[in-house]
Amino acid sequence: MIQRKAIRQLRQWKSRSDRKPLVLRGARQVGKTTLVRELAKEYDVYLELNLENEKERQLFETGNDVHKAITAIFFYKGVKKTDKSVLLFIDEIQFSKPAVAILRYFYEEANYIHVIVAGSLLETVIDVRKISFPVGRVQYMPVRPCSFLEFLGGIGDSFDTELIETLVDVSAIHARLIEHFSKYTLVGGMPAAIVKYAKNRDIIAVKDVYDSLLVTYKDDVEKYTENARQIQIIRTILDVGWYSAAEAISFEKFGNTSFSSREMSWAFQTIQKAMLLELAYPTSATQMPLMPNFRKKPKLLWFDTGLVNYFSGIQKEIFSVKDIQDVWRGRIAEHIVAQELLTLDDSLLTKRLFWRRDKNTSEAEVDFVYKYNGLAVPIEVKSGHNSKLKSLHLFMDECPHDTAVRVWSQPFSIDTAVTPSGKKFKLYNVPFYYVGVLDKILEKETVL
Repeated sequence: MIQRKAIRQLRQWKSRSDRKPLVLRGARQVGKTTLVRELAKEYDVYLELNLENEKERQLFETGNDVHKAITAIFFYKGVKKTDKSVLLFIDEIQFSKPAVAILRYFYEEANYIHVIVAGSLLETVIDVRKISFPVGRVQYMPVRPCSFLEFLGGIGDSFDTELIETLVDVSAIHARLIEHFSKYTLVGGMPAAIVKYAKNRDIIAVKDVYDSLLVTYKDDVEKYTENARQIQIIRTILDVGWYSAAEAISFEKFGNTSFSSREMSWAFQTIQKAMLLELAYPTSATQMPLMPNFRKKPKLLWFDTGLVNYFSGIQKEIFSVKDIQDVWRGRIAEHIVAQELLTLDDSLLTKRLFWRRDKNTSEAEVDFVYKYNGLAVPIEVKSGHNSKLKSLHLFMDECPHDTAVRVWSQPFSIDTAVTPSGKKFKLYNVPFYYVGVLDKILEKETVL
């Protein structure tokens, strides 16, 4: 059983007095249902519905009378109504407009029933079917692929998880942790892939999981498209888009196709709503607020690096290399860091940004800009001597603070670096396995 960080968020939601129905959002197979069933063990009564089932959809055909709906649900499930704690999970809610509409009344009139809802491709299907969640009457929570720390627990190495989370000195086991992170980079964070890999540590055995996921995503296309051409465009992205991971892309004729920029832009935005990818835009700012520049090319970040490795055909290279920064010109290292950065924030609104200097005479670029404690902290995923971090030095010359991060495969350290113009700054050299606890690293002022 993989211990997910999200279960803590669910418990916090459960304990709130102003609790609202909770909408779980995330791509298929990231573990939404498993999380709910784990939380359900803490309730006296658990009721689960799937609205792909017509009989279960009919339970909500009672207008806006939430009490009638509750009575119907208990009766249908063969459970007596009770004053004890009750969790109601409504899966595939997008199949019923009345079920979506009645959520506001669960909040206003029946808050004693704890309600969680989810749905496959919820965001895109809702757009197509013109379904609106009641504003201010529900709250949202993202569920994403497993983090590195969750991966460690999934393969039975919770001891190392605790060492990382508590920031004790791990220099003696640095090599082991880097090896674990390389395996995480290879396998990715999809729960089914981790479980399959954990059984015999065989990446070949995970092939069926990856294939099944892609087939499912392709089959879903027809649910959020309106014509055959739209289906063709999205399926094209799902076929060839993996080769452009962590790369700035152009929409016009993407993937050597004949599709227009407008068509491709629509398709990417649609897949982004399904939380299968993110278009990360550059910013030229070095302090808050960080405004993305939507006129520039975005970087394509898929939701899971393991799938990128498999569908782009570079698994073997990752398996045999000593340093993941040597794979695919460093793009896989950058991609997995992007994936880990999402674990630092529980908000659906979190967007990853990179920095590009807004000067025609300069092509300076920093891999990520991370919002921390009111600061715009630059993050470079690079090895080598500090003097080679030219773009990072340019960023630090323009920013008002003295904190920067370099992610690499070496042990943790903190250097006092100096830009060519003479500005001193603190460079945190953070090994890959610490990205998921970067906030704690930055808060800690002494070398581990």
